Amino acid sequence: MVETKKILTYEGLQSLEEELHDLKVNKRKEIAQIIKEAREQGDLSENAEYDAAKDEQRDIEARIEEIDKILRNVEVVLEDEVNVDVINIGCRVIIYDMGYKEELTYKIVGSTEANSLKGKISNESPLGKELLGKKIGDIVDVETHGEVIQYKILEIQRSN
Repeated sequence: MVETKKILTYEGLQSLEEELHDLKVNKRKEIAQIIKEAREQGDLSENAEYDAAKDEQRDIEARIEEIDKILRNVEVVLEDEVNVDVINIGCRVIIYDMGYKEELTYKIVGSTEANSLKGKISNESPLGKELLGKKIGDIVDVETHGEVIQYKILEIQRSN
């Protein structure tokens, strides 16, 4: 099975590398200490702290494995090299929601680093898919939950 490349901006790559470092250097050490202290309390069969610490240890190791897998198969988009004539991954776009009559600003990123609360939408989301390749002045129709929302593209910028 061929894995699809995970697309990240340079900022997203740095963020994942920092998280991986923190998990390997700090979190592993912290959880090992908690497990050690829980073991010292005696009977492990009824030790809730020990069980919780082991669960957290499993979660940490799973996240480390997940990040390692992403980083082994990543394609990094250099935002300062992005063509801003059309919308691409790594662009910041300002669009006008024609239904709600408001301007919205989004950064188009790969699905791994999407976070709508921070204004980062995935290139695989309904809106992200429709925006890719479009130009200033274009109007896109995005179907969500059975209704079609229209957006007009006002600006395309480099996001750095």
